[in-house]
Parts: sequence; C-alpha cells; structure tokens
Amino acid sequence: IRTENLSKRYGNHTAVDGLNLEITEGEVYGLLGPNGAGKTTTILMLLGLTEPTDGTVWVNDFNSTRDPIAVKRIVSYLPDNVGFYEDMTGRENLMYTARLNSIEDAEADKKIKSLAVRVGLAEYIDNKVATYSKGMRQRLGIADVLIKDPRIVIMDEPTFGIDPKGIGELLELIRELSEKDGRTVLVSSHHLHQMEKICDRVGIFVNGKLIASGPIDTLWKQVSHEQGHIVELRAEPDTRELGELIRNTGEAEEVLYDRGMYTVISKTDIRQKLVRSLSDNGFSLMHLRIRGGDLDDIYRRYFAREGVV
Repeated sequence: IRTENLSKRYGNHTAVDGLNLEITEGEVYGLLGPNGAGKTTTILMLLGLTEPTDGTVWVNDFNSTRDPIAVKRIVSYLPDNVGFYEDMTGRENLMYTARLNSIEDAEADKKIKSLAVRVGLAEYIDNKVATYSKGMRQRLGIADVLIKDPRIVIMDEPTFGIDPKGIGELLELIRELSEKDGRTVLVSSHHLHQMEKICDRVGIFVNGKLIASGPIDTLWKQVSHEQGHIVELRAEPDTRELGELIRNTGEAEEVLYDRGMYTVISKTDIRQKLVRSLSDNGFSLMHLRIRGGDLDDIYRRYFAREGVV
C-alpha cells in the first residue's frame, strides 16, 4: 500500500492532509489515532470507496481511484461495525459472501468449515447470527474477509466492544494473518497497547496528519524534538513544599504526581537543576530517571497539547 500526498477535504474541513504512507508486503501496520483523526476516511480512499481531493493511492500497483474493482479483488475490509443478516446462520452468511465472490459452493463449503475452526466458531457456525455476541460477530467477520483469500486485509477498530479475553484471542488471530498466511494487514485503532502487541510498525495519526511512522521503539525519537524530556523523580520528605519546588524549577512545563512519584515534562534536560534545587532546600533524592518515552507518553502528551483528547 502506498499513498502520495493523499488529501481529503469536505468543504473547509480537511479530514486527511498530505498523507505519505508506505506499507510493505506481509507486515501488520497499525494506524493509531483518536476518533475523528481521519483514519476511516483514509481507509475509504485506499479501498476506492471515496475519491481523494488530492494525491494518489496505489494498492499492489493498482490505482484505487482509477481501478477500484481490481483493488477490491485483492483486499478484504472489516469495518468497525460489521453487519450480517441476523436471520441467517453464520454458515449461510459466509456462503452468501462466497457466492458474491464467484466461489463455487463445493469450494465454499470446504473454506467455511476450515475458517469456522480457525476463528473458533465451529460449534456455533450453524446458529443464527442474531444469537452471536459482539466477539463472535468479529470472529465471523474475520472468516468473512478471508473467504476470498485476500492478499491484503484492512480492519477498522476490530476490537471495539469486545471483552478482554476476546480481545486477546482476536489479536492473536490478526497476527496470524501475517505470520502464518503472509498477508498484509492494516489495522486502524485508538487502543495503543493492543496494537503494540501485534504491529510490526505503527503510525501516529492526528488531525488528518501522520506525525510519526515506524517501529514502536523509534517513534519517540521522531517526535522528541516536540515532546521534550520526561523525568521521573522521588524525594523525601514528600511534602507540599517539595511539589511547589519542583513546579517552580525553571523550564518544567508540566508536573504530574502519583503516589510519591513526580513526572516532570520539559523541553530540555533539567535533571541537574532539579538535583541542585532539592539539595539546596534540604530534600533527599531517592529516585531520578529520564524516560525514553513510550506510546503512552507520545499519545497523551501530543494529543493533550492539540486538544484532541
């Protein structure tokens, strides 16, 4: 998947702004961002379901705008709220999808049997979908996207509304699509810790812009010039005066406190200033560490500054 200066505007609102993205064959790529960041709009342009205002999308060398049918032949899409015919069984829904994709019934029967086992629905495949839980519907959704054996799978918020146990099992299924099948997987989500478990690379998407992209351990370096330094500090005695002293230390932009531990966010490394100030005022330093920055730090700090969350 490759985009070049991809943009989508609705009147005066820019949903996607100059997106340049490349996803390589066989990887799991996570597009992370809050609701309204432009993730779903991006997916619709990748699929050829909405035309970009500017820029171009290529999926397996097909132009999504000029040749959307070719793209749809090799891509399967699982939306955030997958829909099935409630009065039909899981098997009947999958057979319907197979026929839409010109798969012979005999071949479809074999695929459905195999996929039902793979997604953990073998026991329920002949039950009506109206009786399925949200997690079971998502499992059926994965079987549905796999029925035509796609090269690329795109999922929009696949774990939405699922219980913790179901989330773990679903994430394992998603990872298998890459590791066992060799498929390319694009997952859109705002749950960073879930994506951290399964993605080879992730992109941070906010206000229609991709602000960082790459392996998780490289993201902090890409945005650290904007985010600054994060220092953890613990000192005794833990008094109100200690908090005021830390907050009044020059260049401390934000100070958070949680059960005796201070987190100080600043544009520059102020550890020496903190140590000197604490010593001069009779406090004993018990813990001091500069954090490298993780997804939580990037997500919380950047989005809070933008007023998105």
